[in-house]
Amino acid sequence: MTKNVLVISSTLRKNGNSEVLAEEFAKGAKDAGNSVEFISLRDKDIKFCKGCLVCQKIQSCVIKDDSNDIVERMKNADVIAFASPIYYYEMSGQLKTLLDRGNPLFSSDYKFRDIYFLAAAADSDLHSADIAINGIQGWIACFAHAQLKGTVLGAGAEAVGDIQDNPAIKQAYDMGFSI
Repeated sequence: MTKNVLVISSTLRKNGNSEVLAEEFAKGAKDAGNSVEFISLRDKDIKFCKGCLVCQKIQSCVIKDDSNDIVERMKNADVIAFASPIYYYEMSGQLKTLLDRGNPLFSSDYKFRDIYFLAAAADSDLHSADIAINGIQGWIACFAHAQLKGTVLGAGAEAVGDIQDNPAIKQAYDMGFSI
């Protein structure tokens, strides 16, 4: 069964290591016959959530920026893969801001069930993304029908291009292909 897969890259570095993982995941998902859309947050205007909760009543955010379109795409995806560089053992601020702005999804009839998280970290410790993964799981916990299906960490990837010889490249492709 073909699935609609949405891959969201939150790095601001062009060709950043986490973006390379996101592209490999997308390639694997596409090669498996799925419909894949790739969104980079690099040039998106995404403002902070104001906590007004109007979105819970009208199913969209009152702040007019790029997040409204992205959140709508998230709502209609069967699978979402988030990619982030790891900064101070946490996801990027861009991704966290987008997740906060996803508040209209909470009371919606969202389609997504499977969530994946791809990360690259300068730290070579294989647990350097654990806090970020916990943050993603906290967001997922708000959606009764969704689950974290898999994670990939490209550890020890600091400079652009460091990820190229990392086993995480194949892991990201294989994870995407397994959808």
